[in-house]
Formats: sequence, structure tokens, C-alpha cells
Amino acid sequence: MKLWLLLGLLLVHAALEDVAGQHPPKNKHPKEQGENRIKPTNKKLSPKVPKIKDRDAADSTPKSQSIMMQVTDKGRFQRPAATLSLAAGQPVELRCKGSKIGWSYPAYLETFKDSRLSVKQHERYGQLTLVNSTAADTGEFSCWGQLCSGYICRKDEAKMGSTYIFFTEKGELFVPSPSYFDVVYLNPDRQSVVPCRVTVLSAKVTLHREFPAKEIPANGTDIIYDLKRGFVYLHPHSNHQGVVYCKAEAGGKSQISIKYQLLYVEVPSGPPSTTILASSNKVKGGDDISVLCTVLGEPDVEVEFRWIFPGQMDERPVAIQDTWRLIHRGLGHTTRISQSIITVEDFETTDAGYYICTAQNPRGQTTVATTVEFS
Repeated sequence: MKLWLLLGLLLVHAALEDVAGQHPPKNKHPKEQGENRIKPTNKKLSPKVPKIKDRDAADSTPKSQSIMMQVTDKGRFQRPAATLSLAAGQPVELRCKGSKIGWSYPAYLETFKDSRLSVKQHERYGQLTLVNSTAADTGEFSCWGQLCSGYICRKDEAKMGSTYIFFTEKGELFVPSPSYFDVVYLNPDRQSVVPCRVTVLSAKVTLHREFPAKEIPANGTDIIYDLKRGFVYLHPHSNHQGVVYCKAEAGGKSQISIKYQLLYVEVPSGPPSTTILASSNKVKGGDDISVLCTVLGEPDVEVEFRWIFPGQMDERPVAIQDTWRLIHRGLGHTTRISQSIITVEDFETTDAGYYICTAQNPRGQTTVATTVEFS
């Protein structure tokens, strides 16, 4: 019995020594004072992937950069806004960076070859200067770089600049017109413009019919007002024709524009519609002969004529006369009739053959011919 008790005490003692000899596991990262003691969770976090801009898409179409600078009266340079408002009489100097610069400015300055305007090309920039400005100079001023190969140049679409300048002048709400009455042709296949442009950016402009007297609304569907162009007829129709005028109001003052006669055009746009007719297709020796070339076209489209005739190589003397006039063909439709007539006196055998007429306008050309025989 004692033996068993002794063995039991020895086993208990050995177990206590094993427990006393064990050491707690070392912490690889012992906590410092003030360390966050929040227990970690098993929540999964999705890593944020930074958005990368598609450079290829952004670079596929190069952005156009403005090359225009305005020189102020203090000699400083600034990039002009899309629209500027300057007092009449104030000088304007614009510069565009580039060794070959093209310019565009109001047609008024180009038409009259105005000496107040100066355009120069320097080594590194183009320069446009306008002095003694007036309300009539209101309009778009633009420039562009030119890409040239020999004598052939084209616009560099990536290097351009423009600004629309309003020149305000006392008593002039509208851009002055050289005439007191103008004609606007209404073409069924393209927009037509009543050019009521103002010199004051904040002016309110309305369109009016003379008879019956009423205001014509710019509803945004058939007619809109464009500050840089005037009233735009988006879909011209014969019902729109008549006499109209514009009214502008600004600063407690109002002004009436010149009157515009709107005429509807019957002939669609395109190459000339041409016919040819000889006074006689069989001519005796010594007689006179005339050949008439006729074109029906748009009222505001000019036509040029060229002739080829049998006696041309022999320098046979002929008389050629070109004329045109407007004709009204019912329902107020207006057409331009252009004619060219070639006359040969004292007909000879060398005058017999083909008489060929070529009529040309900006949209193409048409050639017609007829024969004249010697009898």
C-alpha cells in the first residue's frame, strides 16, 4: 500500500515539473504601448484598381489649339475670347503663331480693299491690324496655319484661332448695309439667311413682315436667330416670301433694319440646265447666223459661257454677247435666265459645222451643241 502511494506522489511531482518547465510562445511582433488591440476579422477586401485613361482613344483625334493672340493697347498679349465687344474707333491687333498664316475677316473689308486693314506675315507669326474701326467691321476674324507642298497649301486643322468682334457705335444697333434694300433668295434645298446682324451683344432682335404687318416668331423649328448670321430659314418654303425687316432693342433704344425682299427659287441647285438653238440650221453663203445658248438657274448664281465654233482655228471674226435677267414664273417663283449669243456675219463654208456651248456655275458645267450646214 505504501509502495503504491509512493509511486503516485512521484508521478504527480514529475507532471508539475513538466508544466513548470514550459514557456509561453514568443510573439514575433510584441505589442507596443498604445498598439491597436482590435481583433482582426475574416472580412475580404477587394483591392482598388486605379482607373487608367485610354491614351490611345484620347490621342486618336488631336485637339485643335488656338494660335491667336490679341495685343492690347498696353502692349500685353492675351488669348481673345470667342466674342469681343469693342468701341468703334478702337484699333485691333491680332497675331497668330506660324511661318505661314492664312486669314479670314468680314467681307466688307475685303470688298472695298480697305486701307485701314493691314495683314503681314513675319518670320514667326502672322499679324492683322485694323485701325479706325466702325460698326460695319463687326464680324468673324480667324486665322489658321498652312501646310504647304510647293505652291499648294491647305489648312492645318490643328492650328487655328478665331474671335467674333462686335464694334459698338452710337446710333448703330445693326451692322450697316451698303444699300437700303436687299434680296434674299429662298432655296428649297438649303438654308436661307436674312442677315440682320447687330453690333451689341445683348441686343434683342425680332423679325417682322411688312404686309400683313406682324412679327415672325423664331420658333427654333422653321426659323432661328444666329447672332453671327441673322435669321436663318431652316426649311424655306414659298409661303415665306414677301418683304421683311428686323427690329433691335438695346439700352432703352430701338432701331429698324433695311428691308429684305424674300423670293422663292423654283430651280433646284446643280449644274446649269442648258439649251442651244440656231436661228437656222441651213445657211446660204453671205447670210448671217446666230446661235443662242440659254440657262435657267438660281437667281443668285452666276453662269459663265464658253464657245467652240468651226471658224475658230481660222480666226474667223464673230460677235459674242452674254446677258441675264430675273423672270417670275407664277406663284412668286423667281428664276434667273442667262443667255449667250454668238453671231457670224457673211456666212462661208468654213463656218459650217458644230457650234458648241459650255455653261458653267459653281456646281458644275453642261455642254450642248448644234450643227449649222452650208446650203
